[in-house]
Amino acid sequence: MYKKILCTLDGSKLAEQALPHAVALAKAFDADLILLRVVEPPPLPILPEFAGAELELLPELHKTAKAYIDRWVQELQEEGDRVSGVVEEGKPADVIADFAQEKEIDLIVMATHGRSGITRWAFGSVADRVLRSAGRPVLLIRARNDG
Repeated sequence: MYKKILCTLDGSKLAEQALPHAVALAKAFDADLILLRVVEPPPLPILPEFAGAELELLPELHKTAKAYIDRWVQELQEEGDRVSGVVEEGKPADVIADFAQEKEIDLIVMATHGRSGITRWAFGSVADRVLRSAGRPVLLIRARNDG
């Protein structure tokens, strides 16, 4: 049923709560597991004297994200899992949906941070946007913030 499972990570402990579910499903279906971290480019500066600073920051953000994904890939491979990792740049919901389409992902597993009210209105929900635009099954894990 599932041959390729995508688990999205944003570097947070909350997002990592989706990993055990993705790993268990990959094992159960003998599927490949792909970990995806999307680096969102920093916003353009308002003040002209800071123009270009965002371009200097992006490579460092990418490097940090790659190290993060590589650590998870190594840990899971040591446990015998078939896993690979990818870092992409762009708007997270768009990148996740496009990546899933291009790589013919069968299932997307991701945590939802559980924002509500004004916070959700102001920032939106990556999970909601992926659910609406991915065109494939999405398993949302309600992340628990146990402090």
